[in-house]
Amino acid sequence: MRVNFTVNGRRQEADDVWEGESLLYALRERMGLPGSKNACEQGECGSCTVYLDGLPVCSCLVAAGQAQGREVTTVEGLADGGRLHPVQQAFVECGAVQCGFCTPGLIMSTHDLLERTERPSDPEIREALAGNLCRCTGYEKILDAVRLAAARGDAVPAGPGPGAHGKDGA
Repeated sequence: MRVNFTVNGRRQEADDVWEGESLLYALRERMGLPGSKNACEQGECGSCTVYLDGLPVCSCLVAAGQAQGREVTTVEGLADGGRLHPVQQAFVECGAVQCGFCTPGLIMSTHDLLERTERPSDPEIREALAGNLCRCTGYEKILDAVRLAAARGDAVPAGPGPGAHGKDGA
């Protein structure tokens, strides 16, 4: 089957998509977007999180065919050309990137949180990131990165990204 959808603002087409092929596979193997990671294939670890029509989903659980005519934003789509998104920059500055396997999902979940909650409390941060597993850290640097992005207040600027349920009601 052929699937047409928008990925990071660009119309894309995937040919010969097999029934049951995951959106994660299509993004990584067909679109050349390796940011979303394939870890558990059960929607438990969060490393494959992307936006589908502005809502975070585990792309390992979404069939590629379900993306037909829809909009997908990956961690690569948050960056503005060669400039990291403020959430991505905060993760780098705080040393929240260890092996990097969980990082894309954590960044997407953080971005989603900060779209909904401008100044989240620690319990809100922990709840928002609860679906993301990291095996390298004690999570403190990750929490520091979320706090830094929130404190800067520009963590979800206008521009790349879904903007489907942001603070400005867009």
